[in-house]
Amino acid sequence: MNAPRDSIPETGAETYLFASSNNGHITWLTDALGRLGSVVVLAPDAQSVDERITLLGPAAVFIDFSPDQSISASQLHQRLKRDWPALPVLATGVSAEPAAMLAALRAGVDDFIDITAPPTEAVSTLRMLLERRSGTQSSTRGCTLTLLGARAGLGVTTLATSLALALNDQSAAQAPARPSGRASRQGIALLDLGLPARDGLLYLDTQSGFSFVDGVRNLRRLDQTLLHTAVAHHTSGVAVLPLPSSLAQVREISHADSVALIKRLSDFYDFQIADLGGFSTIDFVAQTVREAQHNWVVCDQSIGAIVSTATLLKELRTRGIETERLALVVNKFDSHVGLSAKDIAERLELSLHHVLPARSAPLLSAASRGEMLIRTTRNDPYSQSVTGLARSLSQKYLPSTGQSPAKDSRWFALKSQISGLWKSSSEG
Repeated sequence: MNAPRDSIPETGAETYLFASSNNGHITWLTDALGRLGSVVVLAPDAQSVDERITLLGPAAVFIDFSPDQSISASQLHQRLKRDWPALPVLATGVSAEPAAMLAALRAGVDDFIDITAPPTEAVSTLRMLLERRSGTQSSTRGCTLTLLGARAGLGVTTLATSLALALNDQSAAQAPARPSGRASRQGIALLDLGLPARDGLLYLDTQSGFSFVDGVRNLRRLDQTLLHTAVAHHTSGVAVLPLPSSLAQVREISHADSVALIKRLSDFYDFQIADLGGFSTIDFVAQTVREAQHNWVVCDQSIGAIVSTATLLKELRTRGIETERLALVVNKFDSHVGLSAKDIAERLELSLHHVLPARSAPLLSAASRGEMLIRTTRNDPYSQSVTGLARSLSQKYLPSTGQSPAKDSRWFALKSQISGLWKSSSEG
C-alpha cells in the first residue's frame, strides 16, 4: 500500500481503525467504507492503539482475524474490551475459513465482516451494529452533565457537589438491581473544574493530590485500579477530580486531550458532574458541551448574572453550540423579586429546566460546620429540589431492569453454525 493510511482524516469524516497487515484486506475495507469515512491502519500488535483512539476518536475498530493474525487479534480484542468497553469492535476474515470464524467467536467480537462478500454488506453490518449500540448508549457509557455558570458566585459548585451526593445515594440504592452490562462502571464522579479552583474539594472536606491535569497526562494508562488508588474520594464514595493547585499547569494540556479524558471517564462512572462555573476558557467549555448528554446553564435573578450569562451563550453560539443543547436552571430564586424564572428563560432564549430556591442562610450555616445541607437537612427546600433533579436523572439512566439488545441475525446465525461445527469436531 502506497497511501499514507495512518494520517489523520479530514474533519467531519468518521474514522475507523483497522488492525491488519494484509494489504488486500486493507484495500477491500478502505474501499468498502469509503463513503462513510477514513480507515486508519494499525499494526496487528497495535502497541499504539490507545494513542490512536485518544487522538482520532474512532467510531469502531476492525481487527483482522485471518489465521496468521488470530493470536495478536485476540490479544488486541481483550485489551480493547478491558480499556475501551464502549467502543464497537468488528472482526474481518473469510467466512469460508473456519479458523478465522472460530477465533472471532472465541474472542467475543461484536460482529463479523466477510471480506469475500459484497462491500455493501460491510456497510450494512456496521450501520446495524452502530444503531444497536446507539440505542443502548445509556447502558454502555455513563452520563455526563455539565453545569455552566458565567461567573463565580452563582452557586454552581454548591449545586454540583449537592447533586453528586444525591446521585450517589440513589445510585447506591439501585445498584443491586442494575443490568449486568453496567458491572464495569460504578458510582459518581465530580469534575471540580469551576472557579474559584478546588472549591468542590473544600465543600466536600476532601483532599486530593491527583488533579484533572494528572488524569490527562495518564490518559493512556487509565483503568479502574488507577482511578481507585489515585483519584480522591469523599466519604460517601463520590470520586472528585479537581483542577491542580497551580492553575498554570492547565495551560500545559490541550482542550482535545481534556475532552478525551472526560469522554474516557464515562466508561468508568455512571454519572459525571462537570462543574464549569466561572470557567473562562470558552473553547474547552464548548467542546465539553458537545460531548455531554445534558448541559445546564445556572443563573440567578441578578442583572449582572443575566448579562454575563447572555454573553456566555453568545460565545457558545459563535462556536456552533445550538440553544437546544442547553437548559436553564434558575438558582437562588426568590419569589418576592419582580423577575420570574420564565422571564429569565425568555431573555436568555433557553428552555427552563428547573428552579432552585434561595436558601443562602441554611447553606452557609451547613458550610460553616464543614457539612453539606443535602446530607444534614434532607427536608430543606433546597435539598428536596436537588434530590428531585437527581431522581429524574437516575430514573432515566439507571433503570432497575434492562434487556440486552437484539442480536444481528446474520452474525448470530454464523456463530451458531461455527459453534455447531466446533462442538462436532470436538466430540469427534
